[in-house]
Amino acid sequence: MFIKLFILFITVPILEIYVLLAVGNTIGLIPTILMVLATGIAGAQLARSQGIALMRSIQFEMAEGRMPTEELIDGAMVLAGGLLLLTPGFCTDLFGFLLLAPFSRCLLKGWLKKMIGRMVANGQVQIHRR
Repeated sequence: MFIKLFILFITVPILEIYVLLAVGNTIGLIPTILMVLATGIAGAQLARSQGIALMRSIQFEMAEGRMPTEELIDGAMVLAGGLLLLTPGFCTDLFGFLLLAPFSRCLLKGWLKKMIGRMVANGQVQIHRR
């Protein structure tokens, strides 16, 4: 796991720098900076609106006496998407928007649930109940 994270933390910044330089060479410095700022602002607004909607949904589920498991997964994805959008760069912005958009988040959530299920089945994740 450490090796995968190490590779991720090395390759993502290199990729972001490459894409920023390529976009900067194509459209210029000022438009590139403005695009990065615009995606950050738009992402913060989208994360805020999605987060508020999720908080209402979680409160409703809990008021009904149900555990809001789907909403909690959505909340983690919205949080991760918001953090990615605040990170300067176009690649992280793209993935951040995918995590914030309800349709793509639904698709990613299905994949994530399958992956976690496999990890639990393989003994890589253990669930302790009190």
